[in-house]
Amino acid sequence: MSVALLWVVTPSVEISNCFGFFNSVRDGNWLLDSSRFISRDWVSIRAKKGRKQKWKSCSLSTDLKYSCVGKLGLEGGSNFPVLASMIANPAGEMTISSEQKVYDVVLKQAALVKKQLRSSGHLDVKPDIVLPRSLSLLSEAYDRCGEVCAEYAKTFYLGTLLMTPERRRAIWAIYVWCRRTDELVDGPNASHITPMALDRWESRLEDLFRGRPFDMLDAALSDTVVKFPVDIQPFKDMIEGMRMDLRKSRYKNFDELYLYCYYVAGTVGLMSVPIMGIAPESQATTESVYNAALALGIANQLTNILRDVGEDATRGRIYLPQDELAQAGLSDDDIFAGKVTVKWRNFMKNQIKRARMFFDEAEKGVTELSAASRWPVWASLLLYRQILDEIEANDYNNFTKRAYVSKANKLLALPTAYARSLIPPSRTPSLLTKA
Repeated sequence: MSVALLWVVTPSVEISNCFGFFNSVRDGNWLLDSSRFISRDWVSIRAKKGRKQKWKSCSLSTDLKYSCVGKLGLEGGSNFPVLASMIANPAGEMTISSEQKVYDVVLKQAALVKKQLRSSGHLDVKPDIVLPRSLSLLSEAYDRCGEVCAEYAKTFYLGTLLMTPERRRAIWAIYVWCRRTDELVDGPNASHITPMALDRWESRLEDLFRGRPFDMLDAALSDTVVKFPVDIQPFKDMIEGMRMDLRKSRYKNFDELYLYCYYVAGTVGLMSVPIMGIAPESQATTESVYNAALALGIANQLTNILRDVGEDATRGRIYLPQDELAQAGLSDDDIFAGKVTVKWRNFMKNQIKRARMFFDEAEKGVTELSAASRWPVWASLLLYRQILDEIEANDYNNFTKRAYVSKANKLLALPTAYARSLIPPSRTPSLLTKA
């Protein structure tokens, strides 16, 4: 998140100094010293309890039904309204909805994959290229990415070990880039990050897509985007999500929150589908697989938001639709007061209901992935769903109690996820089936 690579991260650790990027952008020198990534102690890890893990997530095709803006939509039973492609702004003018903007990106990404499928019949991995470093250093860079994934996304990392070596390394490279990007605005030095720093990070991204990486970790991703049909747009969109975090702390409605969720996590699904691969026997359309990936993304991110309400409030942030709060008789003051009331419980029940709908839609697409890629995605989906159960078990107190899945339950989820990963794509017609 995350298909959607929304990793299950360890809540008690974080990467210090954003893998070295912070000092460079602060000093205006964004060409990183590669030597700092070559040594075995290439990154400093430190414990920090209670830190928010923001694997956030996103969008779905308009031919499916999802919850959207408005109290009536959330309480109207199973017939949740669809996010319209056009919405009215405060001035009464019609504008393109966030969902339509995201779906346009989905179509572009799916077209890239379908183009390669038409030319070769399957997603080939291109031969290794020689980057501005020896192949041994490139191999070491991938190994470093694997170490980071193993440290911060243990469950997901175990699942990647079932993938082919090429796909596994590519997923690790994408994970590390997303992690580094998120740390810019959510890490220990977030208060010092400026829009200019993000502009430099984006320029650096463009260079690595041109085959000019600035350090070993960039080199791993640069190699990955050459081997797989990965487009730069989702990566740029994720950086745009980081910009939103710098300038925005409230969301008027679900349409605004939806776009934010796409930027900060739904993008991961678009990055990852070409790597994960679609099962050769799948009858689903490429677009529908991307949509399911985005569904998992938004489900995971909505879960993060609901889990971290109290923590976000201490930072002056409220990632909840303002109009829906008002319709429930709640305000920002109620959030900052942190009291669980009848109104709050009812509000939370509706928000959880929405998140579960996205999880339900995501499940339809996981089985369409290549067999070796399904386990880590199923693990992420099942474990994040359980966080919603824990919020309910805490009587909807997400102000002072952090909902988390115990280690025992995580371990129990792994065989279930593995069993589901063995289920092949359905050969019967469905919403995902090609026309």
